[in-house]
Amino acid sequence: MTRIGIILGSTRPNRNGEQVAHWVLEVASRRHDASFELLDLRDYPLPHLDEPLPPSLGQYQNEHTRQWAAKIASFDGFVIVTPEYNHGTSGVLKNAIDYLYAEWNNKAVGFVSYGGTGGARAVEHLRLVAGELQMADVRQQVALSLMTEFENFSVFKPGDYNLPALNTMLDQVVAWSTALAPLRDTAGAAAA
Repeated sequence: MTRIGIILGSTRPNRNGEQVAHWVLEVASRRHDASFELLDLRDYPLPHLDEPLPPSLGQYQNEHTRQWAAKIASFDGFVIVTPEYNHGTSGVLKNAIDYLYAEWNNKAVGFVSYGGTGGARAVEHLRLVAGELQMADVRQQVALSLMTEFENFSVFKPGDYNLPALNTMLDQVVAWSTALAPLRDTAGAAAA
């Protein structure tokens, strides 16, 4: 079965992303076409990128990198839940992405963002990064405004009108993750 990781891209105290990621997981878990798992970056406390060699070489020196690489390699695609900080994604998420290369290749990615403008600029930032990592970013995005989807900017209360966008994005991530399997298989055979 296709495996999709839902990456919670914030580690801040009182982060809004935790509520959002659990909502995504709850909705996704109702599906029968893929399995979904939440990946909280708090569980992978990576220091600022500290590998001596470029990630594209895949010669990881540190145990924390090898653990992160093994986890990311185990998935066929991803949904990234990202805040928007200063017109971009969070530093901790960008750092976690930058640690690896081949583990991201030929996998689909969709985005659920939140912020003052729904996190749209953070996703545009991440789409550029995804292209460099040979990921297929899907068109549908879920953009959640702090003004309308969060009571007092902190209690997540999504309107049901967000469900069609979320379900479409999940459809696309699962479909593209499945379609890219032959490329992942070919790349894995070449590396062996």
